[in-house]
Amino acid sequence: MSTNGSTSRILQFLAPEERHLFGIETPFQRLAWQMQDILGDGGVLKEVIHAGEGPPIPLHASVSIHFSGFLEYSEAPFETTSHLKYPRMMKLGRDVTLYGLELGLLTMRKDEFSRFLFKPKYAYGDLGCPPHIPPLATILYEVQVLDFLDTAKVDDFMDLTLEEQNTVPLSTLLNVVDTQRSFGNLCFNKKRYEDARERYKQAVILLQNRVPVDEEEKKHLEEVKLPFLLNLSLTYLRQEKHQKALCYGQKALDISPHNTKALFRCGQACLEMKDYEKAQDYLTLAQAKKPFDPDINTLLKKLALCYKDYLDKERDMCFKMFSGLKPTEK
Repeated sequence: MSTNGSTSRILQFLAPEERHLFGIETPFQRLAWQMQDILGDGGVLKEVIHAGEGPPIPLHASVSIHFSGFLEYSEAPFETTSHLKYPRMMKLGRDVTLYGLELGLLTMRKDEFSRFLFKPKYAYGDLGCPPHIPPLATILYEVQVLDFLDTAKVDDFMDLTLEEQNTVPLSTLLNVVDTQRSFGNLCFNKKRYEDARERYKQAVILLQNRVPVDEEEKKHLEEVKLPFLLNLSLTYLRQEKHQKALCYGQKALDISPHNTKALFRCGQACLEMKDYEKAQDYLTLAQAKKPFDPDINTLLKKLALCYKDYLDKERDMCFKMFSGLKPTEK
């Protein structure tokens, strides 16, 4: 938010009633004329700059947003996420601590960009937040919704005891783990691998805790668990934790022994750990299932080069070792 020069900066030292007495309208007052009163008491005003799409953000959702907060007459925000390529997901009711911002978010949709004015009651109150926010400050927030997920059902399910979780319909559990998958994928795509990993792990634990009523349900639970194990293997590869990646790849193979993705993940992990023979075994099996897959064939070529380089170095080391030995005199 820019200023209007030195005159505007001087005006901030005038009390609101003094500005009104002299007919002076502040920048925030001028902005308020074009904004919508979303509560009816003038405490939270909104202006939509770019409309979003889909349903509004639900109560207790987890949101990913860009935001910047400004004081009146300030040239720079007192807080901003503009330096972050992928801001973290925040849980409404827990991580979003500014009351007005939370109320404002509940009126927004995905991809929406809006401005809000928050009166002190919905911002930092009578005392402000020294040293950055003065007492009784009205503040401006610019907010862009990147994405959100309705995680209320997940929260409710996680609050149940293990015994209670086993009494709910299977469809409820599957909805919960599907939300965890979506949450994990969202975090993964934003390279927040720690957050993605925790979501995938929670889903696996929930599936493992379920006591199946029969063999058919047991088989179905294993099938649902498979993509989470594959996602965990890939996530650990991105984090360069190759032993963990191999572990989850092997767990996926326990469920589906000929799964191409699992074989490929295990081959990747072994290659990174320089276990070239095991990498060859996994990738050859994967290639047998999908002989024309470009990723598998590319990794096999990389393996061949790495193995050749390894053998060349071994040969050079042996040559240097034995070339230094003098022949025994008779």
